[in-house]
Amino acid sequence: MKKQQRADLVQQRLADLYPDPPIPLDHKDEFTLLVAVLLSAQCTDKKVNEVTPELFRQGPTPEKMRDLGEPAILQIIRPLGLSKQKAKHVAKLSEIIVDQHDSKVPQSFEGLEALPGVGHKTASVVMSQAFGVPAFPVDTHIHRLAQRWGLSSGKSVVQTERDLKNLFPESTWNDLHLQIIFYGRQHCTARGCDGTKCGLCQELYPRRKTPVVWIKP
Repeated sequence: MKKQQRADLVQQRLADLYPDPPIPLDHKDEFTLLVAVLLSAQCTDKKVNEVTPELFRQGPTPEKMRDLGEPAILQIIRPLGLSKQKAKHVAKLSEIIVDQHDSKVPQSFEGLEALPGVGHKTASVVMSQAFGVPAFPVDTHIHRLAQRWGLSSGKSVVQTERDLKNLFPESTWNDLHLQIIFYGRQHCTARGCDGTKCGLCQELYPRRKTPVVWIKP
């Protein structure tokens, strides 16, 4: 099976499994989504969803989050990894959004990536899920599965994103990155599958016997 054939099969199977993939991070609008995605770095979505109800109750808008301040934000998000750094970023980006963007989340990659704590992956999630702009955010699950499925060499997250964008139609990117994440969590997990055990790995590589050692991002 050639690479494009594998990509087409992956797209078909994941669309059948997850026809309408939900956004896993709880949020109310583009601002709360931005904050939730920032908080999810090196942390599970489940854990983030446990702390954000109180955070968003006290700081539901950029103005109120700015006024809440770094110490109060830290107190709420302390259970999360890198909480001190994240509290600092959330407080500062809220201030910048109010002062420089008329209290509105920037609707461009350039504007988002200029905010504290917002890298390309976070910006891609917000652009795709909040504003509907085609993007392909690559997290650990996507980076791992792209290698196991022979869709990317895995040399870097940047390379994986480029390879996947070349293989899949732009119109599918926003759903597909979520579909791959859900499949990676539920079926092709880091320890539960080694490239030979889950249904898709077996279908894509029926003769594969050697485990795939994936390159971590």
